[in-house]
Amino acid sequence: MAFYQDPPTLGNQYDDDRVLRSYLARVLPREVAASITPSLHEMGELAGGHLYRLQLADRANEPKLTSWDAWGQRVDRIEVTQLWKEAARIACERGVVAAAYERAHGAFSRVHQFALAYLFDPSSDVYTCPLAMSDGAARTLLASGNRALIDRAVPRLTSRDPAKAWTSGQWMTERTGGSDVGRSETVARPGPDGAYRLYGTKWFASSATSEMALALARPEGNPEGSRGLALFYLELAGDDGRREGILINRLKDKLGTRKVPTAEIALEGALATPVAELANGIRTIAPMLNVTRTWNAVSAVAAMRRGLALARSYAQRRVQFGTTLADKPLHMDTLAELQAEFEGAFHLTFRAIELLGREETGSLTESEAKLLRLIIPITKLTTAKQAVAVLSEVLEAFGGAGYVEDTGLPRLLRDAQVLPIWEGTTNVLSLDALRVIQKDSSLDVLAAEVARLLTGVVEPKLAEAETAASRAVSHARAWLKEMAGTDREGLEAGARRVAITLGRALELALLVRHAAWAMDRERSRTALAAAVQFARNGVDLIRDHDPDTIAALAETRQKPAT
Repeated sequence: MAFYQDPPTLGNQYDDDRVLRSYLARVLPREVAASITPSLHEMGELAGGHLYRLQLADRANEPKLTSWDAWGQRVDRIEVTQLWKEAARIACERGVVAAAYERAHGAFSRVHQFALAYLFDPSSDVYTCPLAMSDGAARTLLASGNRALIDRAVPRLTSRDPAKAWTSGQWMTERTGGSDVGRSETVARPGPDGAYRLYGTKWFASSATSEMALALARPEGNPEGSRGLALFYLELAGDDGRREGILINRLKDKLGTRKVPTAEIALEGALATPVAELANGIRTIAPMLNVTRTWNAVSAVAAMRRGLALARSYAQRRVQFGTTLADKPLHMDTLAELQAEFEGAFHLTFRAIELLGREETGSLTESEAKLLRLIIPITKLTTAKQAVAVLSEVLEAFGGAGYVEDTGLPRLLRDAQVLPIWEGTTNVLSLDALRVIQKDSSLDVLAAEVARLLTGVVEPKLAEAETAASRAVSHARAWLKEMAGTDREGLEAGARRVAITLGRALELALLVRHAAWAMDRERSRTALAAAVQFARNGVDLIRDHDPDTIAALAETRQKPAT
């Protein structure tokens, strides 16, 4: 008569996703929606079925590095997990990168591609990492205009044929840091044949099994600082399959994303080709960062969606004190708060995706271009922080089972923790956003976007949410203006709170707009509930600068008690 708890289950992750389906119905032309729906349904079935089952079965496996063969020869061979091998095939054949470059649906091709990625990601053990870098590399090479490299690499990076497809790495981080890349120590030296070879160490190189990489290095004789860096293209193996001048020192022992073969790499004369000029490599790689930061946000919303899907399934199965958790008002109130956070993050992320698609098809207006420059860092940092907070609560919703590794649940939180770190920490991106705001009128454009989204909404129950969104943006504008003129240190200290406030205000405005549409077209008030709940969760984080308190609490050496 022993009791055994039924585990949570997943169905088709497209069919069960009200938020995704409703969004696509609102944004896509009818013919585009009809065209892409079968591919999304198929990916949803894989994500909730075959891939998810394989993920659970493959839970304990991790990539393995073999440095030497039996006869003492250096081989640096990495064996990835079975799930990664299957995910690579599926992602390639289903066009999780390719769809963006085939442009079958014009500017909406990015929406299609990232909807596929959003469904695929939670069951892939972060195989979206090499996909993100491959997408970013393709975009960077296309933007560079380097025809030889474009012809060589882009067809492979965007192929649907697993036998031909490549993935790419991104080698920027060194021991000197990942944000202050101007201190990079890797040197590019030309040989007698004019070809460049790289010498140095890349401390954190994700997906070391990729066929190529883009790397920053300083051409010999160039000045110090970021402007002296150039962007180089490398292929990790020659035609004979041997690595030349690239040594894998070790795989990183990380908190999360443990299925990703992240390596520390020594470059000892690796052959490399300049992507563009022999300087200004940060500017050359900038298109990659826009793409990879968008992937980061997609991964954040996908992880939240997966955690909530499992938590809702569990709530219907878990009985405590005579009733299911789904019948407990406090438990469901908690899940409602989390659902609102996910929905806000979803709509902000896909608004950024819409703008990215318009930019790549040349249909972006001048004001939209300014909005895109600001919305990318804000979206990445806001959604990443939401994902960590939401998934921490999701684990708590399972009680002790959420803390037990073989349920597969702790991985959700461990993998989410990389999201506020990778591709720029919250503080670094907050300062990026602040620089964008100070450089042009992008904040005015964001304020106009919020006003546009709220215009014409007449539902009384949305009034509180409308007010919260507009007031938060007004407060941010006033605070930035005041601090810029009186307290530059306070301006920097408050950059994170301003950035998150702007992100949350835009999320709420997007929720309000979608709720109004859903009530009119779908006769549904569920999106309205999400907007109302999100406003109650809080939007405005801005407060006055208090340097004395900061100084007192930030002391690195505590005085002994007297």
